[in-house]
Amino acid sequence: MRTAIFSTHAYDREALEAANCAGSHVFEFLECGLDERTAVSAKGAPAVCAFVNDRLDAPCLAALHAGGTRLVALRSTGYDHVDVEAAERIGLTVLRTPAYSPNSVAEHAIALLLTLNRHTHVAAARARRYDFSLDGLVGFDLARKTVGVVGTGRIGAVAARILLGFGCEVIAFDPEPSGRCRALGVRYVALQELLERSHVVTMHCPLVPATRHLMDAAAFERMKPGAMLVNTSRGAVVDTEAAIAALRSGRLGGLAIDVYEGEGPLFFRDRSQEIPTDDVFARLVSFPNVLVTGHQGFLTREALAGIAEATVRNLTDFERGEPRAEMMVAGSQCRCTPERRTPAAGAAGVR
Repeated sequence: MRTAIFSTHAYDREALEAANCAGSHVFEFLECGLDERTAVSAKGAPAVCAFVNDRLDAPCLAALHAGGTRLVALRSTGYDHVDVEAAERIGLTVLRTPAYSPNSVAEHAIALLLTLNRHTHVAAARARRYDFSLDGLVGFDLARKTVGVVGTGRIGAVAARILLGFGCEVIAFDPEPSGRCRALGVRYVALQELLERSHVVTMHCPLVPATRHLMDAAAFERMKPGAMLVNTSRGAVVDTEAAIAALRSGRLGGLAIDVYEGEGPLFFRDRSQEIPTDDVFARLVSFPNVLVTGHQGFLTREALAGIAEATVRNLTDFERGEPRAEMMVAGSQCRCTPERRTPAAGAAGVR
């Protein structure tokens, strides 16, 4: 089956070609993102493959359908960038990749926390200048600190396990508590208590209406003064303007993010020679206690291989008329209701 693959980089191509080593499908790799304007590039392709910042709104889906596309295969677990109702309405099938190395994102969240806390990025930059002073590099022991985990699906559960290994007291908020996490020693509390007690809060929930701007001005006011926030889930889970205000007041002691609510036109490309146009992001990165990476939490060999293998399986299953229910986001063969397809705050994966 011919498949137009959008938003591709060298690492995507390598992983997908390895997963398609039998030559079951014909891939057309496109560097451009997918939106209404670029959908014409997929004309004649029965399937397209999209990434997290592709804009799969109603006009884009209609353009794809008009060009002969019948399947959208997502290289992501989350599907908040897809107009699911529009896909259902015009008969497009949308399949996702619900499980790929949760360790990749969880470990990146811990890396961000350790880097921000111990200022290793600052120390490394100083060392390159032969500046080995230690002023301004004081951090704190994670051992015996309270860390709040918001969302304990596959990724959040791995993060909780790692934090327990550091000797942290781990508390969590999730509408659907995990028995496995409880067995490890994680205690579930209300979100307000989590914010009030935690020295560090780490976000691992999907973006659904209930979690959009979950971390707003009121939430930051409830946090322990000087606490840190880590977000590797979805950018819009955090109200960026509210985070900036909390950083400026000192209520928020540090912010480490791999995702940003305005990342769509910004991330996944070299913008170093461009004039910044996102004033909110420019203000955010001006703070010395803010650490940003460009949505790289998924970027491990294991995760890339898992995403590619799941994508090829989805293409094959669709071609055979047997898409798996757990992969289905939209389509006539989907056996689950829209309500069941909306992940709860603890649903597996958030990327």
